[in-house]
Amino acid sequence: MNKISVMRAEEEWQRAGAYSVRIQGMNRQYHISLREEFDEHDGDESRYIVLLDDEYPVATCRFYELSSDCVMIGRVVVLPEYRNQHLGSMVIREAEKWIVELGYSEIRIDSRVVASGFYEKLGYNRMDNEIIKSWSFECVKMNKKPRI
Repeated sequence: MNKISVMRAEEEWQRAGAYSVRIQGMNRQYHISLREEFDEHDGDESRYIVLLDDEYPVATCRFYELSSDCVMIGRVVVLPEYRNQHLGSMVIREAEKWIVELGYSEIRIDSRVVASGFYEKLGYNRMDNEIIKSWSFECVKMNKKPRI
């Protein structure tokens, strides 16, 4: 693995990197249709972090505003061959930095149950014990109040 660089994707050509990772990591791996993977939150209103390995997109996440003080992080994906290299936590930390710079005081995540421990290590807490379905995944609502 080469040195990983961070891109705050705000232009369409940059967002294409995020979309590429999501297609490879979710559409192909979990057989999630493009219509299900790409929703009303994709586009200019969302912000994207893309991690690049020598200009090749390998991890991503997006976030969008829920209210004037709260955002939702989602679509966190690391390509299978890049997993277990701490890129998931890196992409979340980079999003959190940007979120704090933008002045938000709360972050929410709908985490797959199997991934909730990952987010707990990053300081997120379950909001309740309700299990929600997202595609075939069982998810829980989590949140964090980042240090500003």
